[in-house]
Amino acid sequence: MITEILPANTLPSGGYDVANSVRFESGSDDYIRRANTGSDFTASGSKLFTYSVWVKRAKISSFMQIYAIGSGGGRDYAAFHGNDQIEFSQYNSGVKYLLTTNRVFRDTSAWYHLVFAVDTTNATANNRVRLYVNGVEETSFAARTNPSDGQAIFPNTQCDSYVLGADTDFSNESSAYYAETCFVSGVQENADAFGEFDDNGIWRPKKITATLASDSFLYEFKDSSAFGADTSGLGNSAGTVNGLTAIDQSTDTCTNNFATLNPLDNLSSAATFSEGNTTVASTTGGRGIMTSTFGLTSGKWYWEVKNSASGGTHSGDEWNHIGIANRPGSNTDNILAESGTNSNKVYEYTYYAYDGNHYNNGDQGGYGASFTTNDIIGVLLDLDNNKIYWSKNGAWADGSGNSDENDPNGFKAVTDPASTPGGFYFPACGDGGINVFKTWQWNFGGTPGFAVSSGNADPNGYGNFEYPTEGAYAICSKNLAEFGG
Repeated sequence: MITEILPANTLPSGGYDVANSVRFESGSDDYIRRANTGSDFTASGSKLFTYSVWVKRAKISSFMQIYAIGSGGGRDYAAFHGNDQIEFSQYNSGVKYLLTTNRVFRDTSAWYHLVFAVDTTNATANNRVRLYVNGVEETSFAARTNPSDGQAIFPNTQCDSYVLGADTDFSNESSAYYAETCFVSGVQENADAFGEFDDNGIWRPKKITATLASDSFLYEFKDSSAFGADTSGLGNSAGTVNGLTAIDQSTDTCTNNFATLNPLDNLSSAATFSEGNTTVASTTGGRGIMTSTFGLTSGKWYWEVKNSASGGTHSGDEWNHIGIANRPGSNTDNILAESGTNSNKVYEYTYYAYDGNHYNNGDQGGYGASFTTNDIIGVLLDLDNNKIYWSKNGAWADGSGNSDENDPNGFKAVTDPASTPGGFYFPACGDGGINVFKTWQWNFGGTPGFAVSSGNADPNGYGNFEYPTEGAYAICSKNLAEFGG
């Protein structure tokens, strides 16, 4: 039986804070490799170790390696299967142990904490390899093979490296965010060495209490020029970084979870999502609507969208809508706030590239300047007063450098979300043409989809935006907990 895991880690963590994560993109040869020093494992091989990692998935339904230890055909690894089950295994001229979960893990909006723990000397066979997800041990498996008693896992002759984000041959790359990744040598730890439940029953990270032997290591991704730096304090050499650049450092973490685009809401005729779900590209095959992972009910919120490429039979980005949607689209014929069969379009509001008009329920009216490739559109959604504003390259609709809540030409009124069928508004974009393609790069503040040159934070100090947020806030779990969603 396959079941869905419930969402997790959407609330702030309290006192302990994880500041940074790193974004891996499959197909970009992104990985971190730490070479085996030759003394990491004894001649008889390691029989006890623990690997703890916080992961936020960006792509599902694709086999992706979480980590791998070994070389060639001999390796210990953890991976998301193509059907989104987790596999935890060791292969060395045959399967030495294997756990494959019954549950599937398809939530791209939440952080998962995964702990893979081995002690082949344990007298209880089912306790020799253990898997924890968000503080709870998995006990139901579609497949299970336990290691033999006292089995040596990694003789040095069969282990040349630890790899994060790919296999030991650098294949099966991951599309995900990783935070606070720790390898503990010589000890089979429980999940509570790395996290704890808060008063709301949400699993959150804590200061690591595991005992780190000399060949253990910790990646916290604090330095964007040295993602492979070991921050355990043990003085170990840094891992080798491949493919990752400074733009892949993120403040989207397991203690402050930022909105991204939602690849599960893909009704744009095979639109492709990439770069940690901060970028989406439409095709020439049809229309469609794309939305974010977090819905909003109250508060003042800001985000940015850059149109980075376009083409087809229509010039520029003329059939391009940027705004909000009450609920995800219903089919690939939807045009955001304009036409199609979407019964929710009465509760959709957009800014239209071709003429700068505002759309709602197919009605349109003058709003601002037209926009095209490489323009950055700022969106300010004020759900305390039920108004929405758009800016183009920092200039708002009234032509000033500020949004003006008293200028009726500077905003459009929106229906109170409590009076809509869905009860939320989602940041959204839409492709309005069947013979045009375009690419949107989104910036919710945690991981900009495009290079930001100026670096503006919100009033709480969160986010990294090209233009000022005008007193509005980045869409992240710490702000949502303070101001509502």
